[in-house]
Amino acid sequence: MSNLPRLCLCLGLVAMAAHPLPAAADDYPLTVRHAFGSTTLTAQPVRVATVAWANHEVPLALGVVPVGFARANFGDDDGDGLLPWVAARLKDLGAETPVLFDEGDGIDFEAVAATRPDVILAAYSGLSRSDYEILSKIAPVVAYRDAPWSGDWRETIRLNGTGLGRAEAAEALIDRIEGEIAEARDRHPELAGKSAMFVTHLDTRDLSVVRFYTAADTRVKYLQDLGLALPRSVEEASRDGQFAGAFSAERIDAFDDVDILVTYGGQALLDRLQADPLTSHMPAVASGAVVMLGNDAVGTAASPTPLSIPWVLGDYADRLAEAARAAE
Repeated sequence: MSNLPRLCLCLGLVAMAAHPLPAAADDYPLTVRHAFGSTTLTAQPVRVATVAWANHEVPLALGVVPVGFARANFGDDDGDGLLPWVAARLKDLGAETPVLFDEGDGIDFEAVAATRPDVILAAYSGLSRSDYEILSKIAPVVAYRDAPWSGDWRETIRLNGTGLGRAEAAEALIDRIEGEIAEARDRHPELAGKSAMFVTHLDTRDLSVVRFYTAADTRVKYLQDLGLALPRSVEEASRDGQFAGAFSAERIDAFDDVDILVTYGGQALLDRLQADPLTSHMPAVASGAVVMLGNDAVGTAASPTPLSIPWVLGDYADRLAEAARAAE
């Protein structure tokens, strides 16, 4: 993949950091509405902490270095707790690595409190009401809009950007990323009209239950951004509003409208899917129109975030396009 998109985004973000768009004084008090009610900020925050996946990428993209954020627990090849695009952005900003919260067993409330934040960003998260109430005793919290893990990358940028007092800059960032996605979509017209289903991690030893991400999940919405359609079967299975669902492999024929299958795994899993008497009946599996993602940059960024999208966009679109051609 060419490094040009990455370079362009970095230059754009550096320019934004040099000329941030702070909220005007009369914008405060500022109220952000979310699933737990609303949060009111009396002044633009200076010390920003984030919890859960990728929320820290919004302030970083807008030129603000958080005082603390969650340690990466997937796709961190060198074990430093940072995904490559986050490490690159910190370098761009001339910043040291902030405090990294270990969330392996849930939110580390004491560590968050120790950073003395003015605001805690969690627009993309699985916060429970209890989590929210505990965090709210530390600082005002920006939670998700509707349901856990249901907001897409745009909503994450908007909510967290508003919480930062940088709503206009957040919209400019969204516009820039949408432009790059549109360019990738234009380069791959074979994606248009194809349907895609994103299956969660499968166990090669037991394919009796197939779990998948629904229309509410950001991974699925990203596939649609790139021009792929949502299969009617997945749409019907998404009506409960949850971000994930499951079905018995005995019902595999219900998903015969899936052209492309995206999942995590390697050749061994694909071989197992194609040999299984049930999953082998899926048109995508039979044709080999399967995108296998690993514990690498592309696999990690299939759940799109403000900094990861331009980092792997070209590679991801290429893999999807190859699968689309196999489905023809």
